[in-house]
Amino acid sequence: MERKDIENREDVSTLVHRFYEKVRADAEIGHFFNTTITDWPEHMEKLTDFWETNLFFVQKYKGNPLLVHAELDKEKGYSITDYHFGIWLRHWITTLDTYFVGPNTEKAKQRARNISVRMFITIFEQRKRDGVLNQSND
Repeated sequence: MERKDIENREDVSTLVHRFYEKVRADAEIGHFFNTTITDWPEHMEKLTDFWETNLFFVQKYKGNPLLVHAELDKEKGYSITDYHFGIWLRHWITTLDTYFVGPNTEKAKQRARNISVRMFITIFEQRKRDGVLNQSND
């Protein structure tokens, strides 16, 4: 496949699908997704909306991913760590580098870096509010 920049929803959908193939198969983080998401086609559409909104500023995504992930961390016994976000980010960047190249591709990398940091900070703050801190993270 010849690499090109991310130009439209179809490209975003390709990215999201290829990325989650890797994530779901990952021994260290796949379980977070595979035990939580029950309707993958619906979830893939939502994620495509999320990334299309982030890359092209269209108003398709509605939701609060920070809150969702903080709640997921709570459901999973406060077990999501920065290590897991690192794996997630590595898969994201590898997927981008495999299929795409260009300014929007670089924007997708930077947005994912920012999102992963903000998401983990939100999880950590939620743990403080809940009075529970994982020893490896405090």
